[in-house]
Amino acid sequence: MVNACTPWMKMLFLRAYMAINVQIEKNNNESSANVIRRFTKRVQGSGIIPRMRKNRYFTRLKSENVRKTGRLKKLNKKAIYEEQLKLGKIQERPGRRR
Repeated sequence: MVNACTPWMKMLFLRAYMAINVQIEKNNNESSANVIRRFTKRVQGSGIIPRMRKNRYFTRLKSENVRKTGRLKKLNKKAIYEEQLKLGKIQERPGRRR
C-alpha cells in the first residue's frame, strides 16, 4: 500500500501543533470591506482565536518539591497558631462568612 498523503492533508494533521498564519490578498475589483470580511472568516476557520483564549491564563504546574515545601510551611504556621492560641497569647480569628 502506498502512502498517498498530499500536502494539504499533512497540513490538516499538523494544524493542532503548529502556528498557522492567515494571509489574504486583495483581488482586482474587491472592496476593502470584502477583504476584511474574508480575512475574519479565514481567521475564524483556522481556529487561532479559541487557541489564544485557551492559553491566555495558562499557568505552569508547580514542581513536586515546591508543592511539598508549601504544604510544610502551611502546616508549621497552623501548628504555631494553635500553640499560641492554647497559651492565650492571641485571640481566635473569626470564621469566614459565606
